[in-house]
Amino acid sequence: MAHIIDGKAFAANLRVDIAKSVALLKNKHGVKPGLAVVLVGEDPASQVYVRNKGKQTIEAGMESFEFKLPDTATQEELLKIVDQLNNDPKVNGILVQLPLPAQINETAVINAINPDKDVDGFHLINVGRLNTGAPGLVPCTPLGCRMLLEDYLGDLTGANAVIVGRSNIVGKPMAALLLAKSCTVTITHSRTKDLQEVCKQADILVAAVGRPEMITGDWIKLGATVIDVGINRIAGENGKTKLVGDVEFSSASEVAGAITPVPGGVGPMTIACLLRNTVEATCLQNGISAGEVL
Repeated sequence: MAHIIDGKAFAANLRVDIAKSVALLKNKHGVKPGLAVVLVGEDPASQVYVRNKGKQTIEAGMESFEFKLPDTATQEELLKIVDQLNNDPKVNGILVQLPLPAQINETAVINAINPDKDVDGFHLINVGRLNTGAPGLVPCTPLGCRMLLEDYLGDLTGANAVIVGRSNIVGKPMAALLLAKSCTVTITHSRTKDLQEVCKQADILVAAVGRPEMITGDWIKLGATVIDVGINRIAGENGKTKLVGDVEFSSASEVAGAITPVPGGVGPMTIACLLRNTVEATCLQNGISAGEVL
């Protein structure tokens, strides 16, 4: 039976460390990190995320700013808020909650954020920094995955890593982060030939494809470390729904050496890494060494 990688516990410890970093910034440098979150529309999942982000931001000792716009808001209205936040010295991190309504161009909004305040790590400049090995803000979910891997495995050098999914949010940045740790990385997707066989070669398998329980135990190499990024809501018993990952947990856990559960694995790491990025952005904007604080 696989070792369960407890992302919830790791994230809780990380938030404790972040609160200490925030206290150090305040006491030694007189700086209080501030995170602004902008929500457009009434998407229930987004509302829950934003509420949790605000709560955890305040618990870490940071300033939390929330902006809510109706789903009829124009791109111009949203860009005006982004510009206002770019120029506000109290705001060190800016996050525009995705997805956005159809009338708003997500790419245009993301790239309007000051890259040094882009705590989601999605700005083209931060994408470039990550892929060329330059320091910059990194997407939260892949960063959380790498932290869990290093905590469990230690040195990742030489590991054969297979990523299922090629999104800009998880798959591609995950590949860059693992390459930076000297893994041999393969990115796969729905059109990969012999996908199951490719997955079976992986020492590290990262599932981020958005298909419920697609990866079963017979896709996994004996003893591999499996990171399940998927969060899918499917029909459960008694007419209720339940959350599952992209990996079929019961069969996979019989084969893998270690595995993240859903829920309680990668999910909690995303907000914790967002807070960490906000501290890093605060250091960057104030000429403070992030290594001294984090």
